[in-house]
Parts: sequence; C-alpha cells; structure tokens
Amino acid sequence: MGIPPGQTAAVTNLPPHGPQHTQQWYLPPTAPRRGFLASLRVGQKALLLFGGGFVAMLLACCGGLVVVGAFTDPPQDAGRPAGQAAPAAVVNSEPSPSPSAVAEAGEVTPAPSASALVEKRTVTETAAIPYSTRRVNDPNLAKGKTKVKTAGVNGVKTRTYEVTYTDGVETAKTLVSEVVTKQPVTKVILVGTKPTSSSSCDPNYAWACVPIASDVDCAGGSGNGPAYVTGPVKVIGTDIYDLDRDGDGIGCD
Repeated sequence: MGIPPGQTAAVTNLPPHGPQHTQQWYLPPTAPRRGFLASLRVGQKALLLFGGGFVAMLLACCGGLVVVGAFTDPPQDAGRPAGQAAPAAVVNSEPSPSPSAVAEAGEVTPAPSASALVEKRTVTETAAIPYSTRRVNDPNLAKGKTKVKTAGVNGVKTRTYEVTYTDGVETAKTLVSEVVTKQPVTKVILVGTKPTSSSSCDPNYAWACVPIASDVDCAGGSGNGPAYVTGPVKVIGTDIYDLDRDGDGIGCD
C-alpha cells in the first residue's frame, strides 16, 4: 500500500507471541517531477531551438520537391521488364516546308521594341528642273542655219523631308514641302528661213555675195544691218547699199 508523502503511517505489528503494539513513521514530502525543457540548461535550450528551426527550413524547402516529384510522371523505363529494349522514337515523316512556301506565306516585320531609339530629323534636298527649248524662225538667217539666241539654264527645286530613324536606320520618309528656289531659263534657238540660191545675191556687186535685203552694211562696221557682207566687194552697177563710201569702186575695204 502506498503512503502519500508528508503523512504519518501507523503500522500494527502482530508478532506470533507477545503483546500487540503500533509503530508510526513520518515520510518527508518528495519534490515534484520537472519537465524535459525545464531540466535543460540555457545553452542546451538555445541549441535545441536552433536545431528545430533548421529542420523546419529543410522540411519547407525539400518537402515541396518531394511532393512535386510524387505527382510527376514516372520515368519511361519504370515498370519495363529487365532486358526489354526501349521503344524506338517516332520520326515525323511529313516534309518540312520549303523556303519558297515560307516566303509565300509572307514575312511579318516585328514592331520596334519599347527600348528602340526612335529619332526624327528634318532633311533638305535639292533637285534640278530641266529647262525647255523654243525654236524661232529668223528670216535674216540663211535657210538651214541655226543660232542660239538664249542659252538654257536648269532651275532648282528644294524639297524638305521628315525622316524617321529607328536605332540609326531610316524607317520612314515624309515630304513636308517643295519650293522652286530658282526658275529655269528657256533656251531659244533661231532657225534661218532666208533663201540661199544664187539669185539672192545683188547683181550690182562682185567679188562677194551681197545679200538682197532692206539694207546691207559692211561686217564689223557701225551699220545696223539687218544684213551684212564681208568685203572687199567691187561695185559693178549701182551702189544701192552705199558700201563704197570713198567712191573708188571698192566697198567694205
């Protein structure tokens, strides 16, 4: 029979022979039992807490991999009897599209990325304006002869563009304005219509052909024509053009 600590127990001794007597004992109270954590020292408690945290980190990190691996497909060789070869890989027998087929499908130009450098510049260019040519009949010029009266000059046209560059490469060009900065000059050519037969020479003169005109002057002189003759010429008839100014019968000498 158990006796609670701190209580007095009475024991009756019944010997076989002799008077009956009772003896009492006092049991001192025992200390209560201490828990596992309470029995550890401070250093042991700290080591236990650090170790527990490390184990929890391992479970959180590696436990997820174990769970994911449990739900993935088993390897292809799992469950195959020993000695049995793995099945051959299936090869796609369909031919790959030819480059021409890909070209016919059309190419898609990728849009510039957000990091692309887009820059716009104003560019000015000039272009020539060809001059035109005009031909004018001249009755004082011998037939079949031509003479340039006015030389032709090209004009200038100035064009302004807005050019877009993406990463230094031109990707767009828009015409903003076009102005004629220099007008062209038309070329004028005189075309002779005057007859060139022998009858066109005045019969009053010899040594040189004096043309028949409203007035004839010596070439290089102060006369204003419209016709000229290069002398000397001999007056054999009437000096109708007054080429012989000194009256010696020789004109334009």
